[in-house]
Amino acid sequence: MYYARALTCPEESFFLLGPRGTGKSTWLRHQLPDAKLIDLLDERQRYRLMSQPGTFANELQAVPSGSWVIVDEIQKMPDLLNEVHRFIENRQLKFALCGSSARKLRMAGVNLLAGRALSRTLYPFLPDELPEPFDLEDALLYGTLPVAWKSSARAEKLDAYIMTYLKEEVQAEALVRNLPGFARFITIAAILHGQSINTTNIARECGVSRPTVSAYLEILEQTLLCVQLRAYEGKLRVKERKHPKLYWIDPGLVRAAKQQLQTRLAVEERGHLFEGLVCTTLLAYRDYRRDFSDLRYWAPASSLELEVDFLVIRNDQMVAVEVKSGATFNETWCKGLRAFGTPPGVLRRIIVCPETPDLRTTDGIEVLSYRRLAAILHRGALFEP
Repeated sequence: MYYARALTCPEESFFLLGPRGTGKSTWLRHQLPDAKLIDLLDERQRYRLMSQPGTFANELQAVPSGSWVIVDEIQKMPDLLNEVHRFIENRQLKFALCGSSARKLRMAGVNLLAGRALSRTLYPFLPDELPEPFDLEDALLYGTLPVAWKSSARAEKLDAYIMTYLKEEVQAEALVRNLPGFARFITIAAILHGQSINTTNIARECGVSRPTVSAYLEILEQTLLCVQLRAYEGKLRVKERKHPKLYWIDPGLVRAAKQQLQTRLAVEERGHLFEGLVCTTLLAYRDYRRDFSDLRYWAPASSLELEVDFLVIRNDQMVAVEVKSGATFNETWCKGLRAFGTPPGVLRRIIVCPETPDLRTTDGIEVLSYRRLAAILHRGALFEP
């Protein structure tokens, strides 16, 4: 069954990136059913293109001018980008270039297409992309990756996903020399989901150097499994913390990396998993709707207890979002938002929790359910007070 996604297909050439299993190939085939398809996951097709270098150009010559061409898993043969560049310029072909590793594309000279191809990212399923009622508890347990969504053995699928990632994304591409060390690092990175990261402390835990940890974190980001959320440095009268926070793109992958898929959802992991789900939802709609450009977090260096989980930034406007996993609203949830205050440009202050009727405090802080926030983002209405 095909689920309609919130991402809109561009009208000109673009890169479509995203982790394995987010449904990039399915989405492209649905959006561009008449496009010429070159699938680099097909070993025979890839071998033919490698052994006969002129084949790719010859096939493109047969495509009518102005038509679409899909190149799936472009990072497998990034040298093809030279011909892509040429055919965009000379024959006005439009390309949808699909891949799961931004790292290899950048290393291979993706800048050749600067200004000639847009960039889009596909994320796991969002609530408004699914026809059935969204089950938040299930999403926190197993995530919403399309590759595992309808499987009768979701835990096994997600465990296999981590193994496939290590084998095909990391080992096959020779991204690290010490694969067992990187596998141990992945477990620690999953434990740190939703937390500030200190590379010195992680290096001590992993038994590797600090530069190695930085390189490992970069691999997780460039293979699109994780993001590092930077701290907001505003012109406030307090000094902010500087360490970034680490978020995985899907709760199911976090639990798979920690080998916890066979266990119930523990109280101590629930808050970070829910916060990460909200983070992914914000990132997805940032890329899908283009309603805002940046996402940060805020925390004063003087206090470990005060924090605002997300600052959604559009030019000189801002929406502050605090995430709480509790069942019933409590006034103490407002501490971080009240400490941040209402600097110029802050349009809304929002607390997001799993389930709640819409509430508003006397000083204007809104309390919304996760589904309600997702619906607002889906409509592109986050910056409407």
